[in-house]
Amino acid sequence: MPMPASRGNQKRRAVAEEGFRREDFTEARIEEIRNSMPIPAGFEILDRETREASRQAVLADVKNGKSIWVFGYGSLMWNPAFHFAERLPGTIHGWHRSFCLSMPVGRGSVEQPGLMLALDRGGSCRGFAFRIEPEKVQSETQILWRREMIAGGYAPRWVRVKSAAGELHALTFTVNRSHTRYVGRLPVETSVRALAMAVGPMGRARDYLHNTVVHMDELGVGDGQLHRLLDLVDSFGCDA
Repeated sequence: MPMPASRGNQKRRAVAEEGFRREDFTEARIEEIRNSMPIPAGFEILDRETREASRQAVLADVKNGKSIWVFGYGSLMWNPAFHFAERLPGTIHGWHRSFCLSMPVGRGSVEQPGLMLALDRGGSCRGFAFRIEPEKVQSETQILWRREMIAGGYAPRWVRVKSAAGELHALTFTVNRSHTRYVGRLPVETSVRALAMAVGPMGRARDYLHNTVVHMDELGVGDGQLHRLLDLVDSFGCDA
C-alpha cells in the first residue's frame, strides 16, 4: 500500500482520551494491575526492584540540586502525568518516531494488538522537552518510570535536544530492540489495520495516532509519514 499525499494542512483537534492520570502511577496500582489483569504472552510487567534499579542507574550521574529534562515524542506530549516547570519544543537527531512496538493491552487486545510509538534508530524527531525542578527529580522520575517502564519495551537513555534555549541534555525512552514486542518497520497495510482496529481499556489506537499528529502540527511538523498514516487509518475506518 503506497503512502498517499497527506491532507496534513487540514486543521485537526485532539481527541479526548481516558488515558492515565497521575494518581494511577503508584506501586499499589501496578500490583493491582499485575494481579487482576490477564497478562498476555510477551507482555512482562517489571517488578518494583527491576524498575527502581533501572531508574537509579540512569540518574546516577545527575548531581543533587540540578534540574533534568525529559524529551517526549508520543503521549508524553499531551499527558505527561509528572509535574514539570517548563516545556520547550526541541529536536533530537539519530532517532525517529516509529510504531514499532506491538501492544496487546492498553490500546489493544490479544485478539487485535495495537501499536505503540518508540524512538528507533536513524533520522530525527521533534517533540517537547520538559524540565523537572531539582527538588522534584526523585518523586517525578518515580512517576515517569511507573508510566514508561511498567513493561520492558523501552530503554531509557540520555540524548541531546536542540532547542531555542540551546542544547539540552534530556532523558528519553527509546525502543528495546531485543524485546519480544519489537516489530521493527512493518508493511504499511499491517500498521494501518492495527491502528484502525485496535482498542483496549485505554481507548483506541487510532486516537493515539491522531493526537500525536495534532501535537506534531503544534510543533510545526507537517505533511510527514505519520500524517499520511493517519489519512490511511481514517480512510480504513470509513470503508469498514
